[in-house]
Amino acid sequence: MSKPKFQTEWDEIDEEYQQLQETHKIYRQKLEELTNLQATCSNAISKQRKCLKDLRRSLKKCAQTSDEKQLELITDIKTQIKEKENVFFDMEAYLPKKNGLYLNLVLGNVNITLLSNQAKFAYKDEYEKFKLYMTIILMFGAITCLFFLNCRVTDEIFNFLLVWYYCTLTIRESILMSNGSRIKGWWVSHHYVSTFLSGVMLTWPEGPMYQMFRSQFLAFSIYQSFVQFLQYYYQSGCLYRLRALGERNQLDLTVEGFQSWMWRGLTFLLPFLFFGHFWQLYNSVTLFRLAGHEDCKEWQVRVAIGRSIA
Repeated sequence: MSKPKFQTEWDEIDEEYQQLQETHKIYRQKLEELTNLQATCSNAISKQRKCLKDLRRSLKKCAQTSDEKQLELITDIKTQIKEKENVFFDMEAYLPKKNGLYLNLVLGNVNITLLSNQAKFAYKDEYEKFKLYMTIILMFGAITCLFFLNCRVTDEIFNFLLVWYYCTLTIRESILMSNGSRIKGWWVSHHYVSTFLSGVMLTWPEGPMYQMFRSQFLAFSIYQSFVQFLQYYYQSGCLYRLRALGERNQLDLTVEGFQSWMWRGLTFLLPFLFFGHFWQLYNSVTLFRLAGHEDCKEWQVRVAIGRSIA
């Protein structure tokens, strides 16, 4: 007598369930092995670093009493030490590490290491898209505030969006740095400063000083977003070509600023960039004038001068 159809289906499901249990058991074993290997590698790197640090100190002392041949050997060893330290940096990109102070405050002691190249590149790519989409949103937000809604509430929403945007950038960039991205310190610091100064703009109370600077600030925000939009597409093209040639890491960013390799084909962007810098200077001059105005009582005016400089 043949089995009922539901019995056959149940037997198939039960068989797959047994296979799943075995697969999950193997996964747990491999995960434990991976954790042990990560700890072993981290300890070995720490030991190597300590040994290299001691050796570098010894070489410095030996260099004072060495002849020319020994000095050449010392120089060669120092070069190899530097190469090894760069390799350690690449190794640590795939190992769990303690979060910095900022990420600890924001996320807590959570492991944010992405183990595969695919996951790292996907996160970096999502970061770039986030910047692009937010640049477009901020540009249209500034246009709306300037031309359609002269309202304090919409201005506050726009300024809050700026604070949230820069704060989110700092978090995402810190995660990228923990995963091996060689983001320049000045670039991250610029976003920290921008977060603080956007908060200053958010707290600037309604009044004559605010209204005097409002239109100029919103117009500059529109122009800045437009230039960043142009830069994104230009720099993403350059970065794609350099990666294809093997001259850049997969986690390098499209940076809204100058790099030495960006001078190739940059002619069309230069006028926009120079005009933007002159506009920032004009913003500073305007704020200095407002700070000296007899009706100026807001501390935000003086602090906002730093925003145009940043």
